Amino acid sequence: MSNQLAGHYTNILTEIGEDPQRDGLKDTPQRAAKAMQFLTQGYQQSLDEIVNNAIFESDNDEMVIVKDIELYSMCEHHLLPFIGKCHVAYLPTGKVIGLSKIARIIDMYGRRLQIQENMTKQIAEAIMQVTAASGVGVIVEAKHMCMMMRGVEKQNSVMTTSVMLGAFRSKAATRMEFLNLVK
Repeated sequence: MSNQLAGHYTNILTEIGEDPQRDGLKDTPQRAAKAMQFLTQGYQQSLDEIVNNAIFESDNDEMVIVKDIELYSMCEHHLLPFIGKCHVAYLPTGKVIGLSKIARIIDMYGRRLQIQENMTKQIAEAIMQVTAASGVGVIVEAKHMCMMMRGVEKQNSVMTTSVMLGAFRSKAATRMEFLNLVK
């Protein structure tokens, strides 16, 4: 753990008017530094490490969908969480990816300071790259604490982003099948 990062949290506590030495806050800078390192661990990960050769031959060319994958990320504008779910679909062309690897790819991009629009695209492009699929569709639905806890304070708003690549972009029927199956 970075002592320098913990020192920055001590300064933040002081700047907001707190006493970092009071009983409840004595270990907070170290805990906050450790939490921030965990929440941004995606910077230390690579797609090759995450996938770890878990690509398998398959003669299936029908749509593969994994839906409702929990997603946690941090808004790069306010350093506040956004929380939601991700739906991923792809059309295999001789290769399928290990099921847990899709969730790990989502986590890798989610565990970086992000905006939802870019993260959705990064996930879709990564799935396309590692599977060589003929198409990939990704939908992310999330609630943003920066909108719920501050600013306009809207508690029930959900942001939805989608990226459609390959056949999901060029073929309306493929796109509609995906959208209907994740409803």
